[in-house]
Amino acid sequence: MSIILHPTYLSNIAHFVAMAKFGDVTFEIDDNFLKQTYRNRTYIYGANGLLSLNVPVVHSQKNRLKYRDVKVSHDTKWQSLHWKSLLSAYRTSPFFEYYEDELRPLFQTKTDYILDFNLKCFETICDCLQLEVNVTKTENYIKTVEDKTDYRFLVNAKKELPQNFESYTQVFSNKHRFISNLSILDLLFNEGPNALNYLESQTLIIPNL
Repeated sequence: MSIILHPTYLSNIAHFVAMAKFGDVTFEIDDNFLKQTYRNRTYIYGANGLLSLNVPVVHSQKNRLKYRDVKVSHDTKWQSLHWKSLLSAYRTSPFFEYYEDELRPLFQTKTDYILDFNLKCFETICDCLQLEVNVTKTENYIKTVEDKTDYRFLVNAKKELPQNFESYTQVFSNKHRFISNLSILDLLFNEGPNALNYLESQTLIIPNL
């Protein structure tokens, strides 16, 4: 069975649960770019709890801009800030040093388009997870999905369904609580090679469509 998803920034665990279970993924890349979605944001577990990382984009005068055409803004040193945030949040986690050298280049090399950057992040994380995914990309926007399972709803950050994922030990969970469905990096840094087993054992809550 194949699924269709939006490529997102350092995708959350729900996205990777879907990909690990199905293994055959079509990325929707011809849709319109919408604000307040996971296309350019992710959440990690900082010392004070939930921390949002947002990739700044260049806003267009057009009412609608294709996701594939949205450029990353480099007016601020956001890559350096995001890497420092990851260091602060996870350098004491069990597996941060194990993956650090693979992930650091994502925050040192400039990429012009947010879609290209998200796909680069996806490929790097799949290598870290040792997750094999067969990926295709849309050539036109698919309004009604007939031959795939539609998981594009996972992109909605503001209308996100709570996921009842199993808890695992997080760096600051004794200080606050377990926070579910963060960026896949939270699982990777805390669980390491066991992350893929975790993904394959979880169940996604999906909306009643």
